[in-house]
Amino acid sequence: MDRSRSDYFYLLSALLLLPLFALAGARPASFLQDFRVYFAGTHIRQMEGGSAVQLMLDPSSGCGFSSKKMYHFGRVSMKIKLIPGDSAGTVTAFYMNSDTDSVRDELDFEFLGNRTGQPYTVQTNVYAHGKGDREQRVNLWFDPSKEYHNYSITWNRKQVLFAVDDVPIRVYKNNEAVGVAYPTAQPMRVYSTLWEGDDWATRGGMEKIDWSKAPFYAYYKDFDIEGCDVPGAGAACVADQRNWWDAPAHRQLSPEQARKYRWVRTNFMIYDYCTDKARYPVPPRECLAGI
Repeated sequence: MDRSRSDYFYLLSALLLLPLFALAGARPASFLQDFRVYFAGTHIRQMEGGSAVQLMLDPSSGCGFSSKKMYHFGRVSMKIKLIPGDSAGTVTAFYMNSDTDSVRDELDFEFLGNRTGQPYTVQTNVYAHGKGDREQRVNLWFDPSKEYHNYSITWNRKQVLFAVDDVPIRVYKNNEAVGVAYPTAQPMRVYSTLWEGDDWATRGGMEKIDWSKAPFYAYYKDFDIEGCDVPGAGAACVADQRNWWDAPAHRQLSPEQARKYRWVRTNFMIYDYCTDKARYPVPPRECLAGI
């Protein structure tokens, strides 16, 4: 075969293989390949060939699972269907954690159960360099127990974005330049858990779990992790704008995202640590206007 024909077939083969490489890079996470049991494996049931899982809480135990790998920036998302009916005192969680106790970094979604007919509350929190106490709470504008909804955390060097069905509900910006801790240095693992939190979860602990309604079930599916995976704690990912989460477009909200964010905060936010004067007579630095 002459060189021109050889080059032609090489180019054609490369073009035909491009979609395969693209699909490989975009492979959704699966429970079997990407996660492991965190605790109480007897309370976790895989479904749909490992693409979905059921978590169970009963008087004997809750349960949880975690990612096998750690990630240093990126986006993680899951579709979750929460406990229906009387779920007061239960906590269904989806979060990232650095697995370091004293200088923990953590990004939390915590779904706080309710009495029948009351709205579900989602609490978000940010730990950076061991400091948390940055809770915000939003009442969801739909019944999250009737069908699956998508919950995501996008984490880069400029901001952390919590979203529900791609609607931003929380933004935590990197203000290290003015002395505010931000989760920059440590990779994190992805976790999901279902557990008893009736000492605080519903109306500050006033509403307790009705164990006659047990067992309680929450469902997870469509796991998606698009992040920079690293060997373990202490490893880091190099900034690279070829990683879409590092690109300038993801360093702040788009105009459409900003509009939806204002809508959530105006209509559904029920608690913000920044405005809790009993806890913080002087607002934390990151809560000051313009930061």
